[in-house]
Amino acid sequence: MRVFVTGATGFIGSAVVRELLDAGHQVTGLARTDQAAASLAAAGAGVRRGSLEDLDSLRGGAAASDGVIHTAYIHDFSENNDGPAYARIDGRAIDVMGEELAGSGRPLVVAAGLPVPPPGRLTTEEDAVPENPAYPRVSERAALSLTGLGVQASALRMPPTVHGEGDHGFIPALIGIARAKGLSAYVGDGANRWSAVHRLDAARLFRLALESAPAGTRLNAVGDEGVPFRDIAEVIGKHLDLPVTSLSAQEAAGHFGLFAGFASTDVPASSALTRERFGWQPTHPGLLADLDEGHYFKDA
Repeated sequence: MRVFVTGATGFIGSAVVRELLDAGHQVTGLARTDQAAASLAAAGAGVRRGSLEDLDSLRGGAAASDGVIHTAYIHDFSENNDGPAYARIDGRAIDVMGEELAGSGRPLVVAAGLPVPPPGRLTTEEDAVPENPAYPRVSERAALSLTGLGVQASALRMPPTVHGEGDHGFIPALIGIARAKGLSAYVGDGANRWSAVHRLDAARLFRLALESAPAGTRLNAVGDEGVPFRDIAEVIGKHLDLPVTSLSAQEAAGHFGLFAGFASTDVPASSALTRERFGWQPTHPGLLADLDEGHYFKDA
């Protein structure tokens, strides 16, 4: 297949590109910079210059493809981030690519987030993302709304932690906070859980979804159903030789800053239906084993 990939040089997207190429697909990646274009060319992929706000480039990429994988998103954890604006950009990008695929039955696989489950439950593939102003991301709803237009659209939901070498997400942020504060912390008893997946296992699932996911499918890219946050803090403390401490919710706000909400969130999730339907079985290290390999703790 000729596959158009957005976010093609990102942490997840670059692994998706490699997975697709190794499986014999032809790949064209969206590149915003010269550096990104050079990286794609070096990997053996084609290059389409543009960005999520360059709608003509997105239209052209989708029109020339047999299928699209959309992994790009504006991730901004600064105090000046504008989540609703980033969600609108993402939603418009999905709509534009979907319009080009309309009526063709071609696949569109969109990266989305896992919804937080009610207390005492795991999020499953049957749980839709709720309408929640506190969580503005519209990726899943935008993608699945295209099924009525003849697009083989599916949503591939990513857990809070997608890990592996080159990660620049939540885990490196927690390590940086621990280094800066001189301790590795968790909130309360630290029993809240984070689901997780290795980036290479996620990349394989993106390929499987592209090749075979029926329209309207939700897939959960979950390797670890739920790793207690205290266990994550303890591994970080061990590798940095720092004390591991419980904090109250009030203390956590000062310690974790913008990440305080994430540090106390309980997001366990199941991928049982995804594994059954697509024969997907994670084979790479789980989160704690990946942390114990030591690459997260190399000095920058």
